[in-house]
Amino acid sequence: MTPQELSQALAAILADLVAARGSDIVVTEQDTQVERPKNRDHGDWASNAAMKFAKRVRANPRELAEEIVARALEIDGIAKAEVAGPGFINLTLDAASAGETARRVVEQGETYGRTDTLAGQNINLEFVSANPTGPLHMGHTRWAALGDSTARVLRAAGARVTSEYYINDAGSQMNKFGRSVLAAVLGEPAPEDAYPGAYIQELGRKVREQLPHVVELAARDRDAALEEVQEAAYQIQLAEIKDSLERFNVHFDVFFSERSLHEPGADGSPSPISAAVDRLREQGYVFEEDDAIWVRTTAFGDDKDRVFTRGNGIYTYFAADAAYYLSKMDRGFGEKIYLLGADHHGYIGRLTAIAGAAGDNIETDVSVLIGQLVNLDGARLSKRAGNIIELDDLLEWLGADALRYWLARYPADSPLALDGEKVRSRTNDNPVFYVQYAHARTCAVDRNAAAAGIDRSAFAPELLTHATETDLLGKLQQYPGIVAGAAELREPHRVARYLEELAAAYHRWYDNCRVIPLGDEPVEDLHRTRLWLNDAAGQVLRNGLDLLGVSAPERL
Repeated sequence: MTPQELSQALAAILADLVAARGSDIVVTEQDTQVERPKNRDHGDWASNAAMKFAKRVRANPRELAEEIVARALEIDGIAKAEVAGPGFINLTLDAASAGETARRVVEQGETYGRTDTLAGQNINLEFVSANPTGPLHMGHTRWAALGDSTARVLRAAGARVTSEYYINDAGSQMNKFGRSVLAAVLGEPAPEDAYPGAYIQELGRKVREQLPHVVELAARDRDAALEEVQEAAYQIQLAEIKDSLERFNVHFDVFFSERSLHEPGADGSPSPISAAVDRLREQGYVFEEDDAIWVRTTAFGDDKDRVFTRGNGIYTYFAADAAYYLSKMDRGFGEKIYLLGADHHGYIGRLTAIAGAAGDNIETDVSVLIGQLVNLDGARLSKRAGNIIELDDLLEWLGADALRYWLARYPADSPLALDGEKVRSRTNDNPVFYVQYAHARTCAVDRNAAAAGIDRSAFAPELLTHATETDLLGKLQQYPGIVAGAAELREPHRVARYLEELAAAYHRWYDNCRVIPLGDEPVEDLHRTRLWLNDAAGQVLRNGLDLLGVSAPERL
């Protein structure tokens, strides 16, 4: 019996008792959630449902709890039910019921823990979205790890998720980038406002190899040469960004080009950014003042109204943001989630206002998650970029697994300072190693059991009575709820912290309970059943690590 099934059973009991008192109060599974008691003497699971509902149905909390307990004792799988304190309900499962979890996990495999709690939701999740004018750095690394893990847990909870990277490939920064690379191609001194770093020289060399005619072209028509060089360098740099992300095990469904917002339709229709102002005007939030077109974003809590088009006809960054948001609406996304860096607090009001002006519900259709900076002790500035720490260098130094895990195990809104040597260490003090080692240990047990002739031909869950077995089974039962909660709250760090607790429970079980009998002792059903439990633990460790984009090695 899982915690969810237990909550459902309690909800049904409480609903009957409420109805019997003549009340029409609706009782849901959320109202009767059970929790693992810190003190195991208080049973396997506990609920405060009676205390939550007693006042609403004009009952004494303890008396209501006693009525619930009497009904709960009739449920198959519940060995003991007691009332504690002012009305807490403590429940203990019988060994067979608890042990069935092992079979369920093994049989469900990769799907164990996946739920339909967010089924029907079509979510767009935008993250990283770094300018394609240089390599990804350490700040982007954190958003990449958190964003990809968030997408994974949302999908595990049943949501349809499109992970999206917005390419800022229009505007002054691209022109500056093009001038920087052109100077490198031609062997000229860098412009005063050039992008720094040896990577510009590398791009210049690659562009010169790709466009051998461009030096001669620049002598005749510098503007034409600049256009070709800028486009070639952009495509090379974007390809490098995509390659870095793939090696970091971060996958995007869509790379959305800002330039596409400025391009008219093939049929001559206005560009998305041109059409956006008319669409917002239809909603009643566009006005003209001082020879400019404005959007009344203060109607939705923004600190000031925003300029859409200046008097010279040039679109602002706000105009591109608005057109991009409308594009997401047109593509059928319900909730639009933006994961932004610590320097983007000002975007919260702006994006919320865009959503409201576009006719969306600002409470449900747009979410802005602000992440904090990360400091990694021992990391070195990039030799290529000069003033940043590159993702590629971090991957070479620490590896994708360690980096992904450590960045995902903390809430996005907490500043993060990491010890590089600890991150890359292979000791139990390193959480990622500790969890991966637990998984590798389950695989070793599986191999050794096969060599000893132990298989899963028998399953007797009532034999799993050792305290560490009860604890391990309880942890396995919690996993679906952990995933659902991480998805609901957009907090993948909950999965990482759970895995560390699961690994600890597994290691304690491993130290106390043998799958392989000692010496000449015969193989019994207890050993076969423990093999199911071992494999269940390995499966959940694999499933959880996958949600974090981290591998589950069979050997370490």
